[in-house]
Amino acid sequence: MTAAPTRTSAVRDVLAASRPFSWINTAYPFAAGWLMATGGRVDATLVVGTLFFLVPYNLVMYGVNDVFDYESDLRNPRKGGIEGALADPATAARTHRRILWSCVLTSVPFLAWLVAVGDLAADLVLALVVFLVVAYSAPRLRFKERPVLDSLTSAMHFVGPLLYALVLADADLSARTAWPVLVAFVLWGMASHAFGAVQDVRADREGGIASVATVLGAHATVVGSFVLYLGASALLLLVPWPGVLAAVLPLPYAISVARFWSVRDDDCERAHAGWRTFLWLNLVTGFLVTMLLIAVALG
Repeated sequence: MTAAPTRTSAVRDVLAASRPFSWINTAYPFAAGWLMATGGRVDATLVVGTLFFLVPYNLVMYGVNDVFDYESDLRNPRKGGIEGALADPATAARTHRRILWSCVLTSVPFLAWLVAVGDLAADLVLALVVFLVVAYSAPRLRFKERPVLDSLTSAMHFVGPLLYALVLADADLSARTAWPVLVAFVLWGMASHAFGAVQDVRADREGGIASVATVLGAHATVVGSFVLYLGASALLLLVPWPGVLAAVLPLPYAISVARFWSVRDDDCERAHAGWRTFLWLNLVTGFLVTMLLIAVALG
């Protein structure tokens, strides 16, 4: 018989499921998109939207994944740190129920407010973004096990907040300051997801889990990721000055991925080092994007 968890440990379990290290990756696109589309307007919509995409959104994204991928995560040595929480087997069922309830209770108030302030187009985009987050890991849907769709869905987890902010602010998506950025962001996201799956090729096959990497193989997936990063860079060349400078940003990712060109299925775990590099590259890239956005705003 296990002891009941303390309130502190319960909160810690829920927070761990939301991957605090990655919070900024979804809140930032929304906040940046809103500020750029509205000319820097700071209001309740910015605050509520940013808070939603900062914590509740990540709790749904990663918490649902932790609950329904638990059995395979137990066999994955990467889990149990910043790359994924792992509940104590003795209390897993209780922890998972707490995570799922927390997903609902933390998200509903924010979603209700955002739906109330948005028009039909914005509400539909928000619904799609939230659906894709759930569909990625939820039983029956399991987009994460549908090769190629898995990478596209994962990319939309991060592009979605930006797209939603632009639609909510009634921005012109056909402008050269919008669509190349959105499409390049999708390509970057697909490349990143696909490369992240390379390190798990053998483990996923042994566990009967499909992914873009299990279908294409480790080497082909690395090559595909490299090409997608270059494609993202090429698309950003279409953005007017000084935004065109963003075309440089996907290149470090491409260079990092290229280090693993020789990876094959039987040594796919080597790609884990590249994934660790990716996590820190995101922080540097985020800083550079911020500087660029300031330059665009001042220009």
